[in-house]
Amino acid sequence: MRADAIVRIVICDDSPTYSAALTGFLECDPDLRVVAVYSDCEELMRGLPATCADIVTMDIELPGMDGVSGTKRIMDWRPTPIVVLSAYAGPGSAPVVAALAAGALDAIDKSAIRLDNTSAPSSVALRRRIKLLAGTRATSFPASSRRPPPASHATTRTATVVGIGASTGGPAALKHVLDRLPAQFPLPVLVVQHISAGFTEGLVTWLDGEVALPVRLAVHGQRTGRGVWVAPAGAHLRLRPGGNLSLEACAEPTAHCPSADVLLTSLAETESAGAVSVVLTGMGRDGAAGTAAVRAAGGLTIAQDEASSVVYGMPRAAAERGAAMILPVAAIGDALGRLRMASRSG
Repeated sequence: MRADAIVRIVICDDSPTYSAALTGFLECDPDLRVVAVYSDCEELMRGLPATCADIVTMDIELPGMDGVSGTKRIMDWRPTPIVVLSAYAGPGSAPVVAALAAGALDAIDKSAIRLDNTSAPSSVALRRRIKLLAGTRATSFPASSRRPPPASHATTRTATVVGIGASTGGPAALKHVLDRLPAQFPLPVLVVQHISAGFTEGLVTWLDGEVALPVRLAVHGQRTGRGVWVAPAGAHLRLRPGGNLSLEACAEPTAHCPSADVLLTSLAETESAGAVSVVLTGMGRDGAAGTAAVRAAGGLTIAQDEASSVVYGMPRAAAERGAAMILPVAAIGDALGRLRMASRSG
């Protein structure tokens, strides 16, 4: 983003009515200015260089090139912070997650944007988030190859469970990490991904089709085994003694629900030295306290490095709290793949 305070926004949406309403909504903040509106990705691609845009809002369903393909093209050609605005939510939101994996920073359900109430707290918070995302480093990940880690680098370290926390840039990073694990990877992998309401099911559907391990939405009381369990929106995910999952409503206001700190701390409490914590790209400090808890319990602690992080907030905080391994995202899956299964405690 440029040094001046004004955030230059480009809108790509095929509805002139919606684009006009969104422009008015955004420009209620004097620091936000819509500098161009395009009705399709081809027009956007032609005009984007001249706009000096700090951020693009992108619809998914567009005439011609859709928003997923458009996001991929922009990130390969002219990396720019992108926020996906979509009517897709719930189980059908996998295309939105594909756009996030292609490099979009965030996804917002159009129905959650109060265009008719620009002064609502949620509206003010959304405009503030747009400003934060506009200052984020846009990046894309190279395609990863699914293969087991080299046998020559096998480790004698054993573990019983892996917990992963991620936020901004997380879907792509998660795919990169999980793609390196073989279908026979024996440790359960529990995931907290901060994502806007309505898109968690799409994340699960998309990941399940992209990686070798089965990916499921976490269910209360489910006993873990081989595979990946993703925390649903609006509930904390914990691991209980014996390997059962617990979903708990957020009784107190918290910055994040689900929370990586809640998940990772529960791994430390139940699995001690068998716990493995991984903190990936994201804003804020969620996961830092959980990292410290896992380290104190004798478990393995990993944080993504700055160079491969879209936002080096959560991983930096985890590193400051004692993450033992600071790795590029491409190496984290290999490090996990070299772990061997240990007998569970309790």
